[in-house]
Amino acid sequence: MNVSIIIPTLNEASNIARLLEYIRQNAGPELLEVILVDGGSTDDTAGIALANGAQVIDCPIRSRAAQMNLGARHAQGEVLYFIHADTLPPQNFLKAIRTALETGWCMGCFRYRFDSPSWLLKCNAWFTRFNFLWCQGGDKTFFIIATTFAELGGYDEKYVIMEEYDFIRRARKKYPMPTLPYNATVSARKYEHNSWLRVQFANWLVFNLFTAGLEPVRLKKIYRQILN
Repeated sequence: MNVSIIIPTLNEASNIARLLEYIRQNAGPELLEVILVDGGSTDDTAGIALANGAQVIDCPIRSRAAQMNLGARHAQGEVLYFIHADTLPPQNFLKAIRTALETGWCMGCFRYRFDSPSWLLKCNAWFTRFNFLWCQGGDKTFFIIATTFAELGGYDEKYVIMEEYDFIRRARKKYPMPTLPYNATVSARKYEHNSWLRVQFANWLVFNLFTAGLEPVRLKKIYRQILN
């Protein structure tokens, strides 16, 4: 098994060095490459990533779906592992992925916890152990066999928001997907810049409008109107 890590970024200079150093410290021989796909950062995200050993690809479209698809097309690994720039995977992520694949899964994700002592966020994180669609999302990180990702058509680039939910909804019709019992660590910055209640309301509203079929551009506009 060899793994390509794909990280979509936009102005993540404050986070990317920490993530790449963490990956370097915890990765094993299975890690083939780290590909950062940048959506037009105006800070030094790309320069910091290059200095820390990542490949950097500039994406002409500022959208995570497009960025992750571009990274997947460039990846040489048998397994793709998608990570958000403000998220740290479990320390044993490569061993856990290998074990899951050897068990017969072709894709999966991890639970997560927040880098915050807030008991409300601890409650939120507790639910990430479940496989309900509303418990999914990119913060759980996501691994998949590259040929399976291609077979499923990758991320649908019309989803300028909720792209991971759409992909998982489609993928689970054909392949089961476990949530492995190890925690990624997710930044609580969205909750710190807003209130817990405001973020919860935004997530609830957009998820329900997504399942009702509202077009993604309108979903993104609504989400941005609610949150900073």
